[in-house]
Amino acid sequence: MGVNMRIRTAVVASALALATVPGAVGSSAVAVTPAPHAKPAAECGVRSDGRLYCGNRAGARGYADRSYRSATRGTLVGTFSWFACWGHGDPHPGGNDIWYWTQLDNGAWGNVPAVDVNTGQDPAPGLRAC
Repeated sequence: MGVNMRIRTAVVASALALATVPGAVGSSAVAVTPAPHAKPAAECGVRSDGRLYCGNRAGARGYADRSYRSATRGTLVGTFSWFACWGHGDPHPGGNDIWYWTQLDNGAWGNVPAVDVNTGQDPAPGLRAC
């Protein structure tokens, strides 16, 4: 086996080993079991900066108020975002009335219904109310 092949093999083996060890990548997030309305996220928890970092539905809309009747301020294009805080609002299909406040991909701030955030429970443990 040539040197290049040995290096490639070592790199792949190291990556596989890290992928199978929980917390090996230095995350300080808390792992949670996904709620019935959400699919599991690779990571979902409040970090040391006080923000919730969690998976979300691609294209989730952010609203001016905690209501689908309010103006849409923008969307979350990607599938992983941070959220500054949570609050009670109108009920949504997720089975509760929790909404998360975040900066949307267009720079505007908006309320995202919890049904679009892959939390294990709502409100997310450790995230402050706003």
